[in-house]
Amino acid sequence: MGTRVYVFTGHYGSGKTEAAVNFALKLKKTEKNVALIDLDIVNPFFRSADAVELLKEAGIRVEMPLFANTNVDIPALTGNMAALIRDQEWNVVLDVGGDDLGAKAVGRYSDDIKSRDFECFFVMNPNRPFTKDMESATKIFDEIEAASCIKCSAVIGSTNLLDETTVDTIIDGLPLLEEMAKSKNISIAYHAITASIADELIEKHSEIFNEDNVIRINRTVKRLF
Repeated sequence: MGTRVYVFTGHYGSGKTEAAVNFALKLKKTEKNVALIDLDIVNPFFRSADAVELLKEAGIRVEMPLFANTNVDIPALTGNMAALIRDQEWNVVLDVGGDDLGAKAVGRYSDDIKSRDFECFFVMNPNRPFTKDMESATKIFDEIEAASCIKCSAVIGSTNLLDETTVDTIIDGLPLLEEMAKSKNISIAYHAITASIADELIEKHSEIFNEDNVIRINRTVKRLF
């Protein structure tokens, strides 16, 4: 498989940024050139820029908005981001800001993204209030697609209750994820699973979960409130 652009979209609090960061770390195990671009210029509370040292130590290139992680909260996208998205030598993971407002940032790069092989993921946590049922989740999904000018090609299940997440939590979230994927005629590409229960989940439900489709989530993004 050649290089690709992987776009991570989703509602605020969906676990999108953690999924993007940990996916980049997973991808780096099999791919030489992996980069992560922090396109979240909307929400200062959860940023992949928080994980920059971890990513760099793993050999992952990181591009982030100017002023990210400083007390000057007027982040701006850089020219390096567009050049990197177009560069066929790189696998590029894009962490996009939440909802349609954040998705507008990736919209400016939509032509560059669509000129390459790409996947656009809708990261969804059925336990969040704005994606807890089909009506609300579909509204968010459609708004993100419209704002980004990119069709989502797959769902990423990010079912969790933070530290209270159990195997049953993940299983209980499956029906809504499957209904969403079916309604949009797309697949569930990955499941972002709390690392502490990933082994147990794979062992108990190997017919659904495996090392290929599980993104192990180790929390890397700090809360600023």
